[in-house]
Amino acid sequence: MRMHDGKMGSAITVQVVTGGEGDEIVDILGDGTIQVRLAGILEGHALNTALVRFLAHILKVPKSKIDVVAGLSGRSKIVSILDLNSEETQARILSALD
Repeated sequence: MRMHDGKMGSAITVQVVTGGEGDEIVDILGDGTIQVRLAGILEGHALNTALVRFLAHILKVPKSKIDVVAGLSGRSKIVSILDLNSEETQARILSALD
């Protein structure tokens, strides 16, 4: 998995799939993208809000520390996590896969 450190935290690439029965991390793709399945059929702002809520829960950070910085209208996104370095982000994501 490839994480990226920034000045104030880390960034991850996420591919969102909707229509599941629950929210979960499905897989980590070969290029390091995290595949996330979210419950329901979501689009636009509702999709981004659900993704931020789920990642905040998985990463154990406040929702205010997570921001979708690219891909607002698509399924492929870049997400910034403030105050959490790439190593800790990776560890928390991997623990959610177990």
